[in-house]
Amino acid sequence: MSDWLDAGLLVNIVDGVAIGGLLFLLAVGLTMIFGLVDMLNLGHGALYMAGGYGAFLVLGTGPVSLMDYLLVAVLVLGVGAIAGLGLGVAVRPLAGRGHLDQALLTLGLGIVVAEVFMLLAGRGFQTLSVPPQLGRSVSLVGESYPLYRLVVIAVSAIVAVLTYVVFERTRAGSLARATVDDPQMVAAMGVNVGRVRAAVVMVGASLAAFAGVLGAPLLNLRPGVDTEVLVLALIVVVIGGLGSIKGAVIGALLIGQVQTLGVSLFPGLAAYALFGVMVLVLLVRPGGLFGRSVA
Repeated sequence: MSDWLDAGLLVNIVDGVAIGGLLFLLAVGLTMIFGLVDMLNLGHGALYMAGGYGAFLVLGTGPVSLMDYLLVAVLVLGVGAIAGLGLGVAVRPLAGRGHLDQALLTLGLGIVVAEVFMLLAGRGFQTLSVPPQLGRSVSLVGESYPLYRLVVIAVSAIVAVLTYVVFERTRAGSLARATVDDPQMVAAMGVNVGRVRAAVVMVGASLAAFAGVLGAPLLNLRPGVDTEVLVLALIVVVIGGLGSIKGAVIGALLIGQVQTLGVSLFPGLAAYALFGVMVLVLLVRPGGLFGRSVA
């Protein structure tokens, strides 16, 4: 009995890492856009939904080849970047009017996007098939475990490392942070601040759309999924701290474990546990675990 419990607990922990990796892809884009560009994007969940439904509309429900799946994932990244550019253009006139106007505009755009995909794909539950090479199971502590979830963990880890290196260890990342702390000085150096901010929004939007492709086989596609993932991403950002890549990683992994173990051990209290963790963190660190001040 003890061995079964140990194996079951380990499987649930790995599941939590997979969900946490997916939340990181979503939340890191949100924390970059809000923390580095000062844009409150409540349409971020719709970008996730668009990525998942867009891949579903292209690939369908039948067997999917690995090459087609990869091509669609790359295509979604590109389309997400273009959507981010359009989002930045739409919000630009509201730059000096505060976060409430930004929230209302992006929320409205998100609702429109969600409804368009509901019309195209229908309002029932949809599942995106994965290639046979990724759809098989492997042995994990004697239990059969989906290989695709391990792939999600690996991809999320690679993106986390790349994101951290780019934004914390390169000149491009330094410019992105500097445009928040002192945009006038950056502009005086001859750097186009608007282009830097647009690039950040494009990267964040493309990661959210990519998360939709990666997460569709795990969470299913359904009405309201955009709101669900947006709430989870906001919790991750609040816990991790605005503008912090490290905070997005830690917050996503923490919420992934709380979500997975909570549903498994205390199904009736899982939703409360998510907000309970957020409240506890804010009581100790009001700015989040790794939050930094932004101008």
